[in-house]
Amino acid sequence: MSQPDFNAVNVGDALSPLTLAPVNRTTLALFAGASNDHNAIHIDLDYARKAGMPDVFAHGMLSMAWLGRLLTQWADPRQLREFGVRFVGITHLGHQITCTGKVVEKFESAGEPRVRIELQTANQYGEPTVLGEAVVACRA
Repeated sequence: MSQPDFNAVNVGDALSPLTLAPVNRTTLALFAGASNDHNAIHIDLDYARKAGMPDVFAHGMLSMAWLGRLLTQWADPRQLREFGVRFVGITHLGHQITCTGKVVEKFESAGEPRVRIELQTANQYGEPTVLGEAVVACRA
């Protein structure tokens, strides 16, 4: 991983998009095990239907993890200063998620050059499911 160069990064620069394989039951089961989040709404079809959903759906934190991967493909994880999201949609089985990021601000904090990145996951229909932002320290 690298540390982005503050002078080479510009407001409006986009991170290379990350497109994932369509969400399937195996992905949900593996994430449930890895995260220790066994909420039935994500892994039990009968439970999901009783809750009024047509089927199980992805954990919101799975989408946040994918955004984390997008960020750490762009910068060394040690350079991450802030990372937060809000969940705005549901990722259903079969949805193919694309993670995107865009530099929206350059600034200095505590003597360290940094950039603010706007983040999003969206399904194949362009519907956002997670919105967020991150702050990444840069090389001067």
